Amino acid sequence: MELLRERLVESGWKDEMKALCREYIKKKGRNNITIDDLVHVITPKGRASIPDPIKAELLQRIRTFLVSPTL
Repeated sequence: MELLRERLVESGWKDEMKALCREYIKKKGRNNITIDDLVHVITPKGRASIPDPIKAELLQRIRTFLVSPTL
């Protein structure tokens, strides 16, 4: 999870998501939305916008971990 966070920050993804949240809040009005509304709207966009190289790197690391000998 730490690696994922690091890669997302490096790629600018976190800033993109922050900007999307601010834009949505500005559009709907601060008092007219809940955290649940925000999560419902932003989550699909966030998942879809994770850069492919990050997905590939994490998948490769998971595969490597799964085939490595256990202690």
